[in-house]
Amino acid sequence: MTLVTLLNEAWSIIAAIPSWDSWTISETLGTNGAWLVGLVVTLLGGLLVAVLYARFPALENHFEKSVMIWSYLLIAAIIGVEVVRRFVFSVQAPWSTTLPPFLFLIMSWAGCAYNLKFRNHLSFAEFRSMMPRTFQFACLVFDAVLWLTFSWVVVVTSTRVVFNSAANFQILLGTDNVMQWWLLISVPISFILIAGRAIENLAIDYRRYKNGADLISASAQFGD
Repeated sequence: MTLVTLLNEAWSIIAAIPSWDSWTISETLGTNGAWLVGLVVTLLGGLLVAVLYARFPALENHFEKSVMIWSYLLIAAIIGVEVVRRFVFSVQAPWSTTLPPFLFLIMSWAGCAYNLKFRNHLSFAEFRSMMPRTFQFACLVFDAVLWLTFSWVVVVTSTRVVFNSAANFQILLGTDNVMQWWLLISVPISFILIAGRAIENLAIDYRRYKNGADLISASAQFGD
């Protein structure tokens, strides 16, 4: 695999996007060029999310939380209503058992992005607070790199799944015209949000490091 080959494969993906032909895009995403395109999309997408969150505090405070709450309420409503309909009226919507798992998927990854704001994911605050200041900052940078790498991998692999689903016209079971990729696309979007939170946290950590403020603090579950 040479650099020229990698760039050519990446360009073939970019060239296929305007056609919006899911089969063509799915085929090009199977090449190694998808990793280069995915890296750029993850970093630029995450940077855009971080900028939007900085410019619009209401969006930063409520977007992921709203997605979580509404997804949870929809899951509860579908299951609750359909249980009553099944045991009382002996009828049930055929999609009532297939839609909730997708809603749970949306809720879970939106919640992952939201909790990254509060650094609730294995922050090791007590251990890191005993380190020298430079080591503390190095650990925080390492956290950001790990989250961005994790997001990059998931954005690439899940986008392949999305376009493969679209190319094969996979329909949500129990429905006639609801495509699975409409729901699956929430996964790469969620991980771009996670990348944005990682960049946002890194910017905060850098400012604190330069200003001499405390770098490590105990995480707060659902801090606001």
